[in-house]
Order: sequence, then C-alpha cells, then structure tokens
Amino acid sequence: MGMGDAARRRLTRMPPQGAIVAVLAIAGLSSSFMFTLVVPIQSKLPELLNASREDTAWVVTATLLAAAVCTPISGRLGDMYGKRRIVIALLVTLVIGSIIAALSPHIVGVIIGRALQGAVTGVVPLGISILRDVLHEDRVDSAIALISATLGVGGALGLPISAVVTEVSDWHMIFWLSAILGVIQIGLVVWIVPVSVLRSGGRIDFVGVAGLAIGLIGILLAISRGNEWGWTSPATLACGLGGIAVLLVWGWYELRVDDPLLDLRVAARRPVLLTNLASVAMGFSLFASNVVYPQLLELPTAVGGFGLSLLAASLVVMPSGLVMMVLSPVAGRLSHRVGPRVLLLIGAAALVMAYSFTYFFRTDVWQLLVANLLIGVGIGFGFAAMPMLIMRSVPQSETGASNGLNALFRSVGTSSAAAVVGAVLATFSIEQGGVQLPTPTAFDVAFLLGGVGAIVALGIALFIPSRRAPEERHPSLPD
Repeated sequence: MGMGDAARRRLTRMPPQGAIVAVLAIAGLSSSFMFTLVVPIQSKLPELLNASREDTAWVVTATLLAAAVCTPISGRLGDMYGKRRIVIALLVTLVIGSIIAALSPHIVGVIIGRALQGAVTGVVPLGISILRDVLHEDRVDSAIALISATLGVGGALGLPISAVVTEVSDWHMIFWLSAILGVIQIGLVVWIVPVSVLRSGGRIDFVGVAGLAIGLIGILLAISRGNEWGWTSPATLACGLGGIAVLLVWGWYELRVDDPLLDLRVAARRPVLLTNLASVAMGFSLFASNVVYPQLLELPTAVGGFGLSLLAASLVVMPSGLVMMVLSPVAGRLSHRVGPRVLLLIGAAALVMAYSFTYFFRTDVWQLLVANLLIGVGIGFGFAAMPMLIMRSVPQSETGASNGLNALFRSVGTSSAAAVVGAVLATFSIEQGGVQLPTPTAFDVAFLLGGVGAIVALGIALFIPSRRAPEERHPSLPD
C-alpha cells in the first residue's frame, strides 16, 4: 500500500513504533491489574473497613460498573477529541482514584477510589484504535494481539503481585502502587504516544451518555448483586428490567439523533454484532476460570481442594497470562495469514478443551496448571481476534467507540460469570468449621458452565464472515 507525503512526514516525526506499542501495552496491563488488585484482601475487607460484607462487596462492584460505563463513552470521546488526550485523562483518573483509596480509612472513600480506578479500563480499546491510526498495516495485527492480551495478562500477573504486597506491607500500599504506576504511564504516554490526528468531529451526546450509564448500571447491578439480593427480589427485577427498558429507549434515541454516542447502525453490521455476541460468551468463559480455579486451589484438602495459600494458588494461575503474552506475536502473524475469525475459533476451541480436561482430571495441581495454560491459549487468541474483526468492519473514525462497545460486551460476560458461578458455588456448598465451602458438585457445574460459554463463542464464530467486504476496507494510514 502506498502512503501519501503527509503520512510519510507524520511517520518521520513519530517515535519508534515498537516504543508506542510497548507504552500502550504497559497501560493495558495496569488497567486489567485493577480487577485483581483487591483480591488478596477481599475476604478481610469487612474487618479492615469496619463494614458489613454486603457493603464491602461494592469495592469490587464499583470498579466493574465504572469500567462498563466509561469504556464505550471514552471510546467515543477519543474519536471526537483525540485518543491520546482521553488516554491521559483516564490515567489521571486512575491516579486520583488510587490516592483517594490509599488515604481512606473508611469504606466510602475506598469505593469512590475503586470506581475511579475502573474508568482506566477504557485505555485498552483506545490503545488498540491508536495502533490502527499510527502503525503500518503490516504491524497492526501483531500489535493489536499484544494489547488485547494485556486484558488477561494484567489480571494473571497482578494477582501474585498484590498477594506479595499485602503480605509484606500495609494493605493501603496496593493503592499507592497503582498510583505510582499511573504517574509513570502518564509520563510515558506524553513522551512516546503521538497526538491523534484522526477526529470524527461532532458534539457530546449528553443524553446518550446518561441513558447508556443508567441502563448499564441497572443491568449490571442486577447481574452482580442478584445472588445476594435474590434473583426474583423486587430490587433485582427493578434494576434488571429497568435497565433493559432504559437501553431500549436509549437505542431508539440513538438511531434518531444527529451525533449519536454510538452509531448503532455500524454496531448492527453482521461481523460487528456477531463478534460482540461472541465477546459476551468469551468473557463469561474467561472470568469463570478466574473465579473457580483459585477457589479450588485454595479449598481445604478435607473437602476436595488443594489447600494452597493465595500466593501459591496465584502462581499456578499466573502462567496463563504468560502464555497470552508469548502468543501475542504468533496471533498477529497467524491473523495476517488466515484471518482473525480463525483465531477466534482456535481460541474458543482451546477453552472448550481446558474445561473438558478439568472436568475429568483435577486430582493433581499439575492438571490445573495444564488447564490454565490452555486457557491462556484460548484467551490469547480469542481476545486478539475480536478487535481485529471489529476494525475490519467499521470506518476508521468509529474505531474508538466500536472497540469500546466490544470491551463493554466482554464486561457483560465477565460480570455475568462472576454472578452465575458465584451463585453455583454458594448453592452447592457444605458447612465446614462454621464456613460454607463449595462441594465437588459445585465445581463440576462451574466447569460445565465455563465450557458452555466457550462452545457458544465457538458456534457464533462459525457464522462471522471470514472476509470483509471491499467497501469496508480501511487502511491503517491514508493514501
């Protein structure tokens, strides 16, 4: 593909493309790290914050809700005002939230800080869109695969890091750590990442922002808190059905406004719609593993577990993140040859194999290690494929918002997995020393559900068009 003079001049003023990819990958790692940041202290939060277990659950829920709401909105803002500018704004929000949580001895401040930390999740789809804008098309697929892998790598690597920090220091130190990471990343982004030159224009759709936020919060509250409130309780039904109703009205409005927050006509294209639906199933399958494997590893041996400490269990899970990182360049090259649809099929098939293997073989720790390596393959290929499929099907001016929407669908899958698998483990449990512990049946059902999610993703991927239409080709750099 030939590049015009303007594009060549712009490239000559850019930092090395490898440096741009590295900086955005570090930002992605840190954003996904926010989801496992408090896992080592989650069970101790009621004591540390002098609050009920129901209230401390919001330390996790607030991050989830903020991530789901802010990700598609930040993607749209990036398209309008410049992706680097919004990435910096999100990183500043991360630092502010981290400092608030680090300085807060009470639960309200920690929840506020954790909500602000959740907003940084938007840097991953924005980073992917930046890569499309600034990289040569021969490097785009490999770079996207690397950034996509950070969604799983950050959580897998972050868990043992958080465990070590909380074991050797005060629990507030994990928030100071995230603040320091945020400050470093802001400096790197300002120094290395070029200013966005592609803008979509338009205005901020404040009604669309409010409608999307209210609808998503309602649905995700019902999903994440349904097990605690009761799935048929008035609160759960009001949040869930109310959220659906708001999103239906929001969709009607977005189709009629001149400058919508999200172009739903683009989102309804077959490749985009099917990829987003597969993202829900893939996200469910990923987070089911994040919930169930650590619990099985830490469960006392008397009730069928392995009795490992949190740190030891996290070290068994961690290799899946390393596999994702190692496979990212392979995923990029493979996508260039066979297309991202094949990558998604391979990823979903690997997840099916992982859950099938664990269902029948889980008497030794090494077997769970093998399963987690397969999960690393599945998520490494699957998460790499999804943004590639999206960007082959949307205009370049819509990449930020479209990738943000895809990240939102993954969030719906992960939050659904947390609620559903959590409910299964709580339902099939026995009392041991005054504590309710999952039974082997609970893990059987959980592994089946994770496998079903992977099978659904595999089935949907079969119907995604293998090639983009000629009129939908959008080169990474203008001619």
